[in-house]
Amino acid sequence: MNVPEMLRNFRVYEGSDDFIGTSDVELPSLESLNETIKGAGMAGEIAAPVIGHLGSIETKFNWRTITNKNISLAAPKAHTFDVRGDQQFYDSTAGEYKTCAVKLLVVGSPKNVELGKLEPATTTGTSNVYETTYLKLEIDGKEKLEIDKYNYIFKVDGTDYLSASREALGLA
Repeated sequence: MNVPEMLRNFRVYEGSDDFIGTSDVELPSLESLNETIKGAGMAGEIAAPVIGHLGSIETKFNWRTITNKNISLAAPKAHTFDVRGDQQFYDSTAGEYKTCAVKLLVVGSPKNVELGKLEPATTTGTSNVYETTYLKLEIDGKEKLEIDKYNYIFKVDGTDYLSASREALGLA
């Protein structure tokens, strides 16, 4: 049995090969848009999710210091981030530790830049928040989640829940 233990470490790149710096990342919360359904034949109300439609998605990068790179990331355009991690699992059957790769691809535009503070012998607390329009999560080389707001894609475990909608709208 593989027991997931921790994220050992990760790196943040702009694009796929430009290392940005030391950061922690606040992953987005995915909240469905909902419509209240009520009427005859129902015992009350239901908050029905609008399949594949999400509220605002924010991804936040918290940097240790102010750098040329994280200030450049404030440019008002889409930025692509490739976050690559190394998760540690314990295989209790074999008695061995194993590595599981996790990859997060984020495309977004700057929403907020917090310059932080200047104080001796400490981090600055600089951060960038992005309105995320594209997100793709891979675990151990398998695509688990893909959200593309502009291209009408909402995939979970390989199933695209908006494919029929794209076809109905003439987008396929």
